[in-house]
Amino acid sequence: MKIALIQLSCSEDKSENLQRGIQAAREAAESGANIICFAELAFEPFYPQYKDAQEFLHHAELIPGPITEAFSEIAAEFESIIVLNLFERDGNKTYDSSPVINTDGSILGVTRMIHITDYECFHEQQYYIPGDHGAPVYDTPFGKIGIAICYDRHYPEYMRALALEGAEIVFIPQAGAVGEWPEGLYEAEIRTAAFQNGYFAALCNRVGKEPKLTFAGGSFVSNPSGYILARAEQEKEDILYCNINLTEVENSHAKKLFLRDRRPYLYADWLAK
Repeated sequence: MKIALIQLSCSEDKSENLQRGIQAAREAAESGANIICFAELAFEPFYPQYKDAQEFLHHAELIPGPITEAFSEIAAEFESIIVLNLFERDGNKTYDSSPVINTDGSILGVTRMIHITDYECFHEQQYYIPGDHGAPVYDTPFGKIGIAICYDRHYPEYMRALALEGAEIVFIPQAGAVGEWPEGLYEAEIRTAAFQNGYFAALCNRVGKEPKLTFAGGSFVSNPSGYILARAEQEKEDILYCNINLTEVENSHAKKLFLRDRRPYLYADWLAK
């Protein structure tokens, strides 16, 4: 199976960004990608770099809506799975959301970011409310996939929840900036999650210079043993392709040992605190 992680930069022109994203998705599908994933807020500027959320709330999209419809056409044409990430509006609420489009163009479901942060240039609590869809895993023709949107990747209990629901691949749409974390830290974090939980982890990072942040790119894929299989360019637009074999999931240490030997009844109350 072949996956593709698309890291694109974004201008202020959302329509242009979307057309470039559609072109990249088509290129990935034509190259044989079975599952295509985009980075966080893939088709628009990274709004949370600004404190004044009210100025940008009108950009929030409905799901389904024009963006999902455009990618549904590509998914159906090439019989691919497409994982997006959008600024979603649902009634008077807004979320950081990843709709998952199936091979027939239908929307399998929507994962919403659960953990919402707020610090300099990442004023996300002003834009999003915590997701209310839990940690769903989607059964697709190419395996069972989970989504961990950016900040959610920091929570081992969330990453474990995806494993317990049977995830074989976890896609991580991210907006990680240059210098935001010590070098190599978030890669080590994702490799550890993949190893501890026995799934492939595919992190798709944002890229490009914006007014307050420069996003780092460097998307990558880890196998269930914690080894990096492929890396994208740093600070450059790129489509990262990676061939994966899901038999590695069943043969992983996590599946054979770690998940088998859990004792949740001893620490369930502690996890709930």
